[in-house]
Amino acid sequence: MQRTLFRRGALLAQKAAVEVSLLPMSAPIQPRLDRAMSSVTIPPPECMLRPLEVPFRYLFGPGPSNVPPRVLAAGGRGIIGHLHPEMYEIMNDIKKGIQYAFQTQNNMTIAMSGSGHAAMECAVFNTVEPGESVLVAVNGIWGERVAEIAERMGANVHIMVKAPGGVFSNGEIEKALAKHKPVLFFLTHGESSAGLAHPVDGIGDLCRKHNTLFLVDTVASLGASPIFMDQQNIDILYTGSQKALNAPPGTAPISFNERACQKMFNRKTKPVSYLFDMAHLSNYWGNDGQPARLYHHTGPVSGFFSLRESLAILAEKGLEESWRHHREVAGYLWKGLEDMGLKLFIQNKDLRLPSVTTIAIPEGYNWREMLQYIMKHHNMEMTGGLGPSTGMVSVRGMLKSALTKCVLVWGRSSLE
Repeated sequence: MQRTLFRRGALLAQKAAVEVSLLPMSAPIQPRLDRAMSSVTIPPPECMLRPLEVPFRYLFGPGPSNVPPRVLAAGGRGIIGHLHPEMYEIMNDIKKGIQYAFQTQNNMTIAMSGSGHAAMECAVFNTVEPGESVLVAVNGIWGERVAEIAERMGANVHIMVKAPGGVFSNGEIEKALAKHKPVLFFLTHGESSAGLAHPVDGIGDLCRKHNTLFLVDTVASLGASPIFMDQQNIDILYTGSQKALNAPPGTAPISFNERACQKMFNRKTKPVSYLFDMAHLSNYWGNDGQPARLYHHTGPVSGFFSLRESLAILAEKGLEESWRHHREVAGYLWKGLEDMGLKLFIQNKDLRLPSVTTIAIPEGYNWREMLQYIMKHHNMEMTGGLGPSTGMVSVRGMLKSALTKCVLVWGRSSLE
């Protein structure tokens, strides 16, 4: 029956097409069709007629990192609709994976459609209104970025500044909280531009004492250095997919606790960004208690596949083992570098970021020439610092799949 109906429909369509083609063409319409057929004046570019070529590189910069085959395979699966029930299940899995990685029970946990900067802007845009006070700890590039983002959306921004790699004491932070009375205080846990893992203990308690939300950036540290969102009273935490999580760039996990939700869902004004409005995103991720998820934007389906797989690998390995592995291999690298006579930028081992090692540029050497030589002869990416640390350090990432090679390059035995 269905085949008969299909044939009948096809024959009717063909008949209609023939009838239309036999209609007399009026003079005014014909020139318009000719012009439409000859309107392409720019030929196909030569580059688009060649196959895509991507060189293999050892990505030892601060990110992105080399992606394991399992995660690449997940991202290569067939596309499904971003509003399909199966996609919602995958998003639910991602939420649970983020809760594990962040060590939180927060319901308002999602993955942004965008890089770590998307989560950074989402956090500020949703919890701060124009004219409100924001306090930012600046000891590298990421504090600078948050300060600019908050300033652009009309906040009254106050900054605490230290040289790249500097550490803020809890006493200094409390003094600034009491002085500026901010609604939000920002700190980078893993400052990749300096290779610093900043202490977090006690700061969340100070922020609660002064009625301030505590926002922490773990883009370069999550999975490599311990962080406990609930235990450390962190109100908003975010990261990126492309670093120690070993997924492609393009998704950014973020979580808000109840204190943060009370602030952002009781605003006097709408957030400056529609795309990053948590009132819509909370529904898209099924976090607002509504029976139906409504269309807000088209999420990065393949990116979510990859992120889920990377979170699954982290769950299988276990957070504590991941932290131990990064720390152990970083120790091999640090010793190898120091045995060669090189100096590490962060001298205190307890403050070094296991996922990103920064090497002080030796006196008399041009850092750009050094990095160009390494790329040309070893196919290896390193960077020369970011923002205020540019030219001061050479940055080497040690992100999971790159660990063994990174140690071998320096002539030290690997863990395997």
